[in-house]
Amino acid sequence: MTEEPQTTLPDKISSTTGKASAWLTLFMVIVTFVIVVMRYVFDAGLIWLQESVIWMHAVVFMLGAAYTLQHEDHVRVDVFYRTMSATRRAWIDLLGVIFFLLPLCVFLAWKSFDFVAASWSLHEASRESGGLPYPLIPLLKTVLLLMPITVALQGSSLLLRSLKTLRQG
Repeated sequence: MTEEPQTTLPDKISSTTGKASAWLTLFMVIVTFVIVVMRYVFDAGLIWLQESVIWMHAVVFMLGAAYTLQHEDHVRVDVFYRTMSATRRAWIDLLGVIFFLLPLCVFLAWKSFDFVAASWSLHEASRESGGLPYPLIPLLKTVLLLMPITVALQGSSLLLRSLKTLRQG
């Protein structure tokens, strides 16, 4: 897919978080390789390193969501959408953002706020001996708030593009 020129701040944020997620994926592969070598060659392991792969995997999906929306690579039923006119697609995108995407983002942020705040207030660390120390767990859980914020921002950019298409068409 060709990249559109970034015209809005949400587009720039989505692009930046998406590219960071891509690099994090490479780092995750390298860390997984190190874990396998340590375990099978040296018969050793580090719990915090193994936990970090799980958390990196979660961060890749959470921070990559807005980038995926920006490039329209998210899951959707394209059977009808792709054959529609630009005006009809703009209407579907506009209504989808207003009635589904933004309410879902608000709900996710609202429900995760207490969970993230509790993690910070408890100085949460891994339950495993030798696992990830404080403040890594709260920092990672903060991504639960960043994801709906970045997706909502990218949704607002999609909403503005849809309105522009509707005004022109």
